[in-house]
Amino acid sequence: MLHWLPLAGLIAIALGGYHVLLKLSSTHIDQVLGAVVLQLVAAVLGGSVLAAAVCRGQAPEITPRGVGLAAAAGLCVGAAEILSFWLFSAGVPASRGVPVVVGGSILVAALLGVLALREPLGLTQWLGVGLIVAGVAVLGR
Repeated sequence: MLHWLPLAGLIAIALGGYHVLLKLSSTHIDQVLGAVVLQLVAAVLGGSVLAAAVCRGQAPEITPRGVGLAAAAGLCVGAAEILSFWLFSAGVPASRGVPVVVGGSILVAALLGVLALREPLGLTQWLGVGLIVAGVAVLGR
């Protein structure tokens, strides 16, 4: 199994850049148009990676359930992007807004993981979630 921490670190770097660049662009473009541009660029990137994999002979796995769940995730991320453009165009600083949004999403994901997906979290992990919530409360003030 792939050790996931280095990959998670790369994702964190990409998401950090995403949030800061979204903040910077939010006062220079309409919120909905900005989200559309962002999603189009992401679609081109994803399509390019998919095309490269297909050219190497790697057939993508496709199931109706996978497509439906990916589409539902797309609805969630699309809404998050539009709302993020509105948040940052209102002048919320990235240094406070991003940690509050990300911290809140950690709480939501942890709760959904436990309640909907039946994934276990130990006492130490719940303590970590609690510390994140406390940090979000401090940043949000």
